[in-house]
Amino acid sequence: MHNLDSDSEDELPPGWEEKSTEDGSVYFVNTCTTKTQWTHPRTGRKKVIPKELPFGWSKTVDEEGKTLYVQQETGHKTYVDPRLAFAKEEKKHVHDFRQRFDGSSTAFQILHGVDLSGKYAMITGCNTGIGYETAKSLARHGCKILLANRNMEATQTAIENIVKETNAAEENLKAIQLDLSSLQSVKKCAIMVKTLFSDHLDMLILNAGVFGIPFTETEDNYETTFQVNHLSHLYLAILLEPLLKKGSKVIFVSSESHRFASLKNLFAQQSLSMSKDQYSAMMAYNNSKLFNVITAKILSEEWKGKGICVNSLHPGNMVYTNLSKSWWLYRLAFMFVRPFTKSWQQAAATTVYVATAAELEGVTGLYFNNCFYCEESALCRDKDIANEVFALSLRMIEQRVGPDGLQKYLQKYCPPSSGGVQA
Repeated sequence: MHNLDSDSEDELPPGWEEKSTEDGSVYFVNTCTTKTQWTHPRTGRKKVIPKELPFGWSKTVDEEGKTLYVQQETGHKTYVDPRLAFAKEEKKHVHDFRQRFDGSSTAFQILHGVDLSGKYAMITGCNTGIGYETAKSLARHGCKILLANRNMEATQTAIENIVKETNAAEENLKAIQLDLSSLQSVKKCAIMVKTLFSDHLDMLILNAGVFGIPFTETEDNYETTFQVNHLSHLYLAILLEPLLKKGSKVIFVSSESHRFASLKNLFAQQSLSMSKDQYSAMMAYNNSKLFNVITAKILSEEWKGKGICVNSLHPGNMVYTNLSKSWWLYRLAFMFVRPFTKSWQQAAATTVYVATAAELEGVTGLYFNNCFYCEESALCRDKDIANEVFALSLRMIEQRVGPDGLQKYLQKYCPPSSGGVQA
């Protein structure tokens, strides 16, 4: 039955049905006029489906010779080809996709009808806020999730709440400790992840972050915002590379704040970590988000040959989360604009879209906002600057925890003749 009030382009108009051919093509039939066509009556695009039936399905015929599909586990029978649930628009090239959602869309809308059973995801910073909503949305659709956070007690509470709110299986949700202010903790976490997800990782969502905090240094003696938002996430992504296979998605949650970054004096002092005398909480945040976009672009090129997609995104402006908890003035400002900003469900939408949308298969190296790609800042597009940021980041990690896991990148981006980072 069709929803007559739907404004979705994907929704079929009244009287139209979607059907399939044996070779994996989709055609459309108007039941009133018996007209058939290969293109969707609303979008004007062709769709294709897998040639093989989904796992657990078989095909037979009924007494009248009609094709009948049977779900082996449940015994459910249907005349509707189950491959249609996985129909995708036919692409002329990898970046051929249209905007289906916007800034008002929610993660719930994006995942409508999506089955993530058998998919594995790891999300950082998901005890609350956007990360929590992302985890909850994916779990609701059957995804197995590793929640990586510093506070294990809060993580367990988050898991219990997700189970209550979604009826997700508790065994699909696991907690792992990750302190992004410690490179040793990142290293230890990566080892544990490889033990838990020994086969593969379908989604790595690097969501955690801090904002507006006073100047502090981590145990590695780097400015905290820089290390938590950028350096540790870069290190984690590289260490988990062996788990990433063709079709895996790596997502760096950045911000439109990256457009206001300033790299003044950072290259001169051969360190991306601000010193106390030059520190600005807002600029430290802006810079860290710039580094997120740059890292995503470089890793997208490095991993493109493996079919691993790496993208970055902006979830929304001044979304009311614990990100603003560091100073009462920030919290007051966030509360004031709360009625005019995105909900957690809306803020999680772009992350969920980039992680799961079928039309983004093979799409890598882009920056997304409001569930569609947009051009990142000029600094991000400068390859010399990007390479310098990446090289300095690698050297800064190597200084603290050694070269393990980084060797091939150090050889490419930090040849011996280039010198090292000053401590």
